Amino acid sequence: MTITTDRKKELVGEYATKEGDTGSPEVQIAVLSERIANLTEHFKTHTKDNHSRRGLIKLVSQRRRLLDYVRAKDVKRYESLISRLGLRR
Repeated sequence: MTITTDRKKELVGEYATKEGDTGSPEVQIAVLSERIANLTEHFKTHTKDNHSRRGLIKLVSQRRRLLDYVRAKDVKRYESLISRLGLRR
């Protein structure tokens, strides 16, 4: 369910805006998207795990708030981010 440190480093390296950047909205959204994808896979086999489902809903709403923030700051940055992550199909 959780992401490995190696995978997290890959995401940070891919979405960072500068060297050592771990807190930018792009990086946070990418990490949240990875966690959401892992939890979604978890629920395919554990359908009655409602405690984790609540955590999933919190992660999705946190990602939504960060995406809204990026869209309010810079629309082109937002559009490139959602296309890179494969959101809004």
